[in-house]
Amino acid sequence: MAVKEIKKDIFFVGAIHWDRRLFDELIPLPDGTSYNAYIIKGNEKIALIDTVDPATEGQLLTNLKILRVNRIDYVISNHAEQDHSGSIPAILKLFPEAKVVTNEKCQRFLQDLLHIPESRFITINDGDTLSLGNKTLKFVFTPWVHWPETMITYLLEDKILFSCDFFGSHIATSQLFVKDDSKVLKDAKRYYAEIMMPFRTIIQKNIEKVKALDLEMIAPSHGPIYLKPDFIIDAYSEWVSDNVKNEVILPHVSMHGSTERMVDYLIDALINKGITVKPFNLIVSDIGELAMALVDAATIILATPTVLTGAHPALVYAAFLTNALRPKLKFAGIIGSYGWGGKTVEQIKGLLSNLKVELLEPVLIKGLPKIEDLKLLDNLAETIYKKHKEAGII
Repeated sequence: MAVKEIKKDIFFVGAIHWDRRLFDELIPLPDGTSYNAYIIKGNEKIALIDTVDPATEGQLLTNLKILRVNRIDYVISNHAEQDHSGSIPAILKLFPEAKVVTNEKCQRFLQDLLHIPESRFITINDGDTLSLGNKTLKFVFTPWVHWPETMITYLLEDKILFSCDFFGSHIATSQLFVKDDSKVLKDAKRYYAEIMMPFRTIIQKNIEKVKALDLEMIAPSHGPIYLKPDFIIDAYSEWVSDNVKNEVILPHVSMHGSTERMVDYLIDALINKGITVKPFNLIVSDIGELAMALVDAATIILATPTVLTGAHPALVYAAFLTNALRPKLKFAGIIGSYGWGGKTVEQIKGLLSNLKVELLEPVLIKGLPKIEDLKLLDNLAETIYKKHKEAGII
C-alpha cells in the first residue's frame, strides 16, 4: 500500500507484508500482515507513530519520500517489539533531530533491543500530552496489552486512537479502512486468540480506558483502520468476558485408529445432545484455528494415543499452547487409548496447570475400543451436557 491520507494532515506510511506466513517463528499468518505507521503533520511539529518491521523498512522510507517528509520531530513508540520499533534506528539516522517519545519501560526495552542512545529519548508519563501545534497527542498506558510497556496514543482534535497491537488483525490488504466486517472480525479474533488472550483479565481493565475516549477511528498497528470503533470494542468486550458457549473443542491425534474411533464416537454423542463440537486433527490443523476456537468454548477434550508412556508429542504441544493462552474454559477432559500402560493423564494434567477448569473423569481404553468401552464415552457426553446445563449455557 502506498501513502494514503486518513484525514487532513494524517497519513498511512506503513508497509504491507503480503507473503509473510509465520510470525515470531510460531504464529501462522494465512493472510499475511501489515505494519502500520502514521505521519501526523501539525502546524508546528511532525510526528511519526511507530515504524515497521526491518524486513519492510524500504517501504516506510519510500513512503516518507513520496509524502515529501523532510523533517520528523517525534517518533512515538507505543511498543518496543521489533515489528513496530525495528526501523526506528533508520529513521533516527535519516532525521538526526528526531526524538523518540515513549514511556520509561519502553525506553529501556528499546535501548536493550536496538541500542538507541539515551540522548535520543523524551520520556512521558501516563496521561501526558504532546503538542504538534494545532494537533495534540495524549498518551494512555495499557500495560500487558501485550507487553509490560505498551501504550496507546490518542489524537485529541481528530478523535483517532492509534492503538498499536490493541484491536489489531494480521491481514495484508490494499484497503485502508475496514470494508468486510466479517473477514476482519475473523482475523482480529485470530490475532486476539494467539497474542492477547493470555492477558484477558488485564485487557478488561484497559478496554475501559478506551471506552472513556471520544473516538471516530481506531488505527491499529496491524490490519485496516476501524471507522466504527464500537464494532471492534464490542467484539473485544465479549472475548475478554467470562461468557462461554455451548462448545467442545476436541484436539486429537490417532496413530493406528483406536483413538480416532473414540473421537468419532464422542463427536456424534455430543452432537446428539445439542452441543457444538470443533474437532482438530493436530497433524493437519492450523494451530491458529485451534487458538481461535478456544476463545469462546466451555470445554476442551484432549484425545491421544499413548506413545511409550505418555501423550503423543502433537497433543503435548496443543496442551502446552492451551495452557499458555489461558482461555476461559470451564471444563477439561482426557480420552485416549493405550497398549500396556503409561502416565498420559498425569502428564496432560500437569500441562494444564494455568487453567481454572474442572477436570472431568478421563476415559482411557486399552487397545481398540469395544462396544462396552464406548459406553464410557456416552457417559462423558452426558456429563458434559449436565455441566453445560448447570453453567447456564444450554
